[in-house]
Amino acid sequence: MADKLRIGIMSSGGDAPGMNAAVRAIIKSTLRAGAEIYGIYDGYMGLQHPERGIVKLDSSAARGILSLGGTVLGTARCKEMMTKEGRRRAIHSLLTYEIDRLVCIGGDGSLTGAETLRTEWTEAVQALMADGSLPEDTLEKHPCLSVVGLPGTIDNDLCGSDITIGADTALHRIVEAIDAIFSTAASHQRTFVVEVMGRHCGYLAVMAGLSTGAEWILIPEAPCPDGWEEKMGAALAQGRAVGKRAGMVIIAEGARDIHGKHITSDYVRQVLIDRMGEDTRVTILGHVQRGGSPSAYDRNLSTVLGREAVTLALKEKIEPSVVMGIRGNRPVAVPLMKAVEDTHRAQKACTDGDEAAAFRTRGEHLRRAYDLFKVVNSAGVHGATPNPKRVGIIHCGAPAPGMNMAVRTVSRLLIAKGHEPIAIHGGFDGLINAKLDSLNWMDVSGWASLGGAEIGTAHTVPSGPELYMAARALEDHKIDALIMIGGWSGYSAINCLYQERRDYPAFKVPMICLPASIDNNLPGTDFSIGADTALNVIVSAVDKIKRSAVANRRCFLVEVMGYECGYLAQMSGMASGAERIYLHEQPRVAADLLRDIDDLKEQFAHQGRTVALIINNERANPIYNTGVLRAMFEAEGKGYFDVRQAILGHMQQGGDPTPFDRTLAARLSSYAVERLDQILAEGSNICGFVGSTKDGMRLFEFHDYERLIDDQYRRPRHQWWMDFVSVNEDLV
Repeated sequence: MADKLRIGIMSSGGDAPGMNAAVRAIIKSTLRAGAEIYGIYDGYMGLQHPERGIVKLDSSAARGILSLGGTVLGTARCKEMMTKEGRRRAIHSLLTYEIDRLVCIGGDGSLTGAETLRTEWTEAVQALMADGSLPEDTLEKHPCLSVVGLPGTIDNDLCGSDITIGADTALHRIVEAIDAIFSTAASHQRTFVVEVMGRHCGYLAVMAGLSTGAEWILIPEAPCPDGWEEKMGAALAQGRAVGKRAGMVIIAEGARDIHGKHITSDYVRQVLIDRMGEDTRVTILGHVQRGGSPSAYDRNLSTVLGREAVTLALKEKIEPSVVMGIRGNRPVAVPLMKAVEDTHRAQKACTDGDEAAAFRTRGEHLRRAYDLFKVVNSAGVHGATPNPKRVGIIHCGAPAPGMNMAVRTVSRLLIAKGHEPIAIHGGFDGLINAKLDSLNWMDVSGWASLGGAEIGTAHTVPSGPELYMAARALEDHKIDALIMIGGWSGYSAINCLYQERRDYPAFKVPMICLPASIDNNLPGTDFSIGADTALNVIVSAVDKIKRSAVANRRCFLVEVMGYECGYLAQMSGMASGAERIYLHEQPRVAADLLRDIDDLKEQFAHQGRTVALIINNERANPIYNTGVLRAMFEAEGKGYFDVRQAILGHMQQGGDPTPFDRTLAARLSSYAVERLDQILAEGSNICGFVGSTKDGMRLFEFHDYERLIDDQYRRPRHQWWMDFVSVNEDLV
C-alpha cells in the first residue's frame, strides 16, 4: 500500500459495548496492510476541531481495549454537522490529513452523516480549492470519500443486519437484572414493571421476555389495542391462580397504543395497582444496559466486522457506501442508505401503528420470537388436536446451559398443540428403567433461567439387551414420538435406534434431536445450546487472569474444553485477544511451538509486552498437552517471562444460560415442535436433527448423519468457524 493511503475511524451516536473491539480490529488490520490509521475523537466534533480531534494511531492504541465497554474514541453530539458550513469544515479536516476513507461505527443517524459527507465531497472540495483552502490538485488526488459503516447500537434497530454491535451485551445486562428481580418479586409476591431501551425497536424487550419467563411485554412494533389493560391484568391474574408468586411486565421505552399515545412504565404500574390490587414496583434499567464489558459474542462480532470493513476500505473506491452487517452468522456488506431507509420505514411504521409493516421491515426473526413469547410465556394454553400424541422428551450427553429452556419450550408448545409431553428422567438409563412421567404447564415454570438439566441426563447409548428394554418402554408407555435434547452421545443414541428399526418396530416413531453441547461439535447447526454460556465463562475468567499480571511479565496458558473440537478455544481466543490459539484441527509440532516462544521473547524483550495469552484446546495435541507446554514455555522463556497455567474445567459447563443460549433453545425447540407436528399429521416416522444454519432453521434426516460427521474426532466434517482462524492470526 502507498504510504499516503489513510483511513479515518470514528464512533458516533450512543456508545455500544463492542465498539472498542471493532476499533482494535480496524487499527490492527489497517497497519497490517501497510496503510495509516487516524482516530477521529468525539465523533463528528473531532472533525470540527481537527487540531485535537484527529490523531494518527499506532499499534499501542489497540492494546488493552478489547474488553473495555464504551468507546475509547469518544462520542458526542455535533450540531455543526446539521449545517453545510459544518460539513464542509469536516471535509476540509479530513483532507488536511489526506484521509479519503472513513469507517464510522454508529446507528442510522451517524451513518447518514457519513453518507452526507460522501455525497457533498466533490462540491465541497471544489469550493475549498477555489477559495485557496486546499491545493488545486486535491480533487485529483482524492476524487471521492469511501465510507464503510459498522452498526453500533444496543437497540438492534438498524435494518440489514441480524444483530448490531452491543445488542447482545445489553440483553445480558437486562436478563441478569430481571433474574435478580424475580427472586425479590417472588419473596414478596410482587409484580415488577421493567422498562428497557428501544425507542423504535422492541428487540430487547421481546428477547428479554422470552429469556426470563415474563408474563407480558409491550413493544413499539405491536401497538396496544383498546382494552389491552384488561388483557394484561387477566394474564397476570391467571398466573397468580396457577401458583405464580411473581409477575413480570417488560416494556420498551417506545411502547405506544394504537392511537399513537406513549405508554409509560408508571402508567402500567398504576393500572396493575388500580385494577388488580397488585403490589407493583417499577424498575427502569436505563444506561446500565449500555455500559460494561462486552459479551463474547459482541467482541467476536465487532472483530470480524472491523476486519471486513478495512478490507473494503482499502479498495480504490466504494460506490455506494456500505454498512458491514451479519446475516446467517456470516459478514455481509449492505448498501448503507438502503439500511438507513429501511430503518426509517420501520420507525415510521411503529409511529403509525402499522404492526404488519413494522415486523415485515424488522424481519421474520423478531416476529417469530414475539409470537413464540405469546404462547410459551402465557399462564397456560391448552390446544386440541383430533389425534393427540404422547411425545417423550429425553436428554443424553453432558449437561449444557439452556437444556431446561429447551424442555420448557418443547413441553409448552406440545401442550398448546394438544399433545402430551412425557419427561424421560436420567437419559436412556431412565428410558430403559421406565422412569417416565407427564409434564404439565406449570411443571416447567421457572426453568428458563436454570442451568443444568432438571429431568437428568446420562451418556448411555443403548446396546444389546438395552435396545429391547428401551423398545419395550416406548411401547408400554405408548410413546408416539421422541425429542432428544443433548450432545454427541444423544445423536449417537438416536442414530442407533434409527439403525435398529428393522429389528425393533417400536423405534419406528418420529425422532428429532436438538443440539445441546458446550463443545459446539454437532452436525447441521452453527450453534449448539450451551456453547455461548461456556464461551462467556471462559472470556470472563480470562479477563480476570490477564488483569492479575499488571505488574509482571507473564505468559498465561489457559486450557479450555472441547475434546477434539476447537470451537471454544478459537472463539474464546478471538474474544480475549489471545496471542496464540492451539487447536486439534491445526496440529503443531515442536518447531512451531519453539517459533511461537521465540516470537514472544522478542515481544517481551523489545516491544513492551507485559502479558501474553495462549489458549489451548484440551486435546489439541496428545503429546504437547498443557502441562508439557508449560514446561517448554518455562524452559525456553526463562529470563523473558514467567509462565502460569489455568485449567478452567467444569466451570465451563455450569452456571445459568446466557440470553443467547436461552433464545437459541427457544427457537430450536419451536422449529422442532413445528416440524414434529407436521410429521405426526402426515403419519411419517422421520428421524432427524434440527439446526440453526446460515440459511435459517433446518431439519436434517439421519440417513445423512454419517456423511456430515467426522466420527473419529466427534465433530462435523465442515466447521464454519474455521473461516475465522485467519482473523485472529491477522490481529495478533
